[in-house]
Amino acid sequence: MRRRSSREDLRRTHGDFPVFWFQGDRMEAQVRQGEDLYLWDIQGYYGTPTSRLWFKSEGEGEFGRKPDDAEVQALYAKAIRPFWDLQAGVRHDMAGPDTTHAVIGIQGLAPYMFEVDAALFLSTRGDLTARIEAEIDQRITQRLILQPRIEVNLSAQDIPALGIGAGLDQIEVGARLRYEIRREFAPHIGIEQSWRTGQGADFARARGEDPSVTSLVVGIRFWF
Repeated sequence: MRRRSSREDLRRTHGDFPVFWFQGDRMEAQVRQGEDLYLWDIQGYYGTPTSRLWFKSEGEGEFGRKPDDAEVQALYAKAIRPFWDLQAGVRHDMAGPDTTHAVIGIQGLAPYMFEVDAALFLSTRGDLTARIEAEIDQRITQRLILQPRIEVNLSAQDIPALGIGAGLDQIEVGARLRYEIRREFAPHIGIEQSWRTGQGADFARARGEDPSVTSLVVGIRFWF
């Protein structure tokens, strides 16, 4: 009887109750040769540990100008195993050609504490693309954290209107060092290297852009 009562108390205090969470993962200025950019990467959810509604947005642009890339996503997520969600929903691009995508992906915590976010996007024009992001926090002290990060963008076909090449279109590798003034608020500095490959590199050159770019970054990360 006592054991049953303990299980019931655990269910009430750690059960399927709704939670709101929001994070500005990268709110940055990126300094690079030729142009300096602003960048945002935010996400949040409302829901229980097993089912959630997610919101995501990211984009970038030159200071003093409208964003060159901007997107929002609305997703429904269902837990498929501990620390992993299956996500499905829509993405809308607000900069460049007006485009809506169907989205399916997974997000969670891989072995060795890698945070992974991977998704497939099918646009209303029939273009199939994918994005894989992974990052890991390496705690140096209680407040100082080094975060290596990688992002890979792929496409099933050339998309000249968007300057995207088939196959491995772009890869970004970087590291950010942040200091947690509070757990919920941390400024950071870092460096990031981006490469365009294949036809994507040719599209970049045709627009007068360097397909290989090194950026110094400064920004903040926050959550509540």
